[in-house]
Amino acid sequence: MTGLSLGLDLGTSGVRSAVIDDTGTVLSQARGSYPDASGANAESWWSGAWACLHTQMAQLRTDGGNPADIARMAVDGTSGSVVLLDEALQPVTRALMYHDSGFTDEADQIARFAPDPHITRGPGSALARVMRLQAEADPGAAKHLAHQADFIAARLSGVAGTSDHNNALKTGFDPETGTWPDWFAEAGVSVSLLPKVLPVGAPVAQIQSDLGAQLGLSPDVVIHAGTTDSIAAFLAAAPLRLGAAVTSLGTTLAIKTLGTKRIDAPEIGLYSHRLGDLWLVGGASNTGGGVLAHYFTPEEIVALSDRIDPAIASELDYYPLIKSGERFPINDPDLQPKLSPRPVDDSLFLGGLFEGIARIEAQCYTAIRDRGGEMPTELFTAGGGAQNAVFTAIRERVLGMPISVAESAEAAIGTARLARLGSKRS
Repeated sequence: MTGLSLGLDLGTSGVRSAVIDDTGTVLSQARGSYPDASGANAESWWSGAWACLHTQMAQLRTDGGNPADIARMAVDGTSGSVVLLDEALQPVTRALMYHDSGFTDEADQIARFAPDPHITRGPGSALARVMRLQAEADPGAAKHLAHQADFIAARLSGVAGTSDHNNALKTGFDPETGTWPDWFAEAGVSVSLLPKVLPVGAPVAQIQSDLGAQLGLSPDVVIHAGTTDSIAAFLAAAPLRLGAAVTSLGTTLAIKTLGTKRIDAPEIGLYSHRLGDLWLVGGASNTGGGVLAHYFTPEEIVALSDRIDPAIASELDYYPLIKSGERFPINDPDLQPKLSPRPVDDSLFLGGLFEGIARIEAQCYTAIRDRGGEMPTELFTAGGGAQNAVFTAIRERVLGMPISVAESAEAAIGTARLARLGSKRS
């Protein structure tokens, strides 16, 4: 395997890219924005991606590299963001984003046929969004369902009608059997729109020669099946080996661990993505850095952390949430925050918040173990909360294991690594 690998990440607020070499070393990175700031416009996705790629090629040259040495590319996108396309890869509907919800009529229709529980159930499911777009499209106009990453990959290769195990999961695809549900047609899903689903990293097609030429790329560049942004972030933060796990401590807390067993428990907000022969099991809690930021400024957190002894367990039994509602390890839209009593000493209060978040993190991994999974053998952490040494020490005590701060959690780097791995397997 020779040549450079490029990853393109379509995030919520913008586009990022990264180029790595044969050893996985990051050589160059770039970023771009969407013309439509909301991101909810498929042509805006493409414009942002195309502009970012141009910026990346210029940056790669500045960093001493050559775009002509790029051999492969892959794209990640936000999970559950969808659009319908015609044969010419033009959008025939608006785009619906991963956070769009309220599709109750579609949810009711799905509930008549889908097993309970099932990932497609609910007014905010990806399948409910697809069914709404079906109803909005002119009759006969739509030919392809495309997730966000699918659309960009299709534009780059000129080949429509393909997706990957990770992006297709929330739309209802079963990565274990390799099939779409047999009840789709009866539920009103236009099955002719459904893409062929490939393993993540699988080669799809070469880049369109005219687009490659505009970027200074070889016509032999291969577009590989992509993934979702959160899976890409895992691939950036941790090695792809059994027992590796990542806790992301951003506004919310998200955990993922790599094992041999598929574990799906929608009743507690837990599900699995396929990565080769392994399963990436995880979920996301509503606790996290957003709770800390609600009560303290970053400067206050730093100052108060210096007064906390991480070796001493807090006596405060908190479940830190900003408002009611939790997704994982408890799936309860009415779960109430537990943040009292509040000590007069703010360092004790912050220590209680740290401890409460750490306990929830431990509950997340325990929930996986209780369902037949394994506890992590190596744990990496990313996000703003990972930078606080006192918080990390508290988490290590509660979890009973060492924690390593990830070198990177940039999804574009993870997607570049995915393309590289896919090339090695093909």
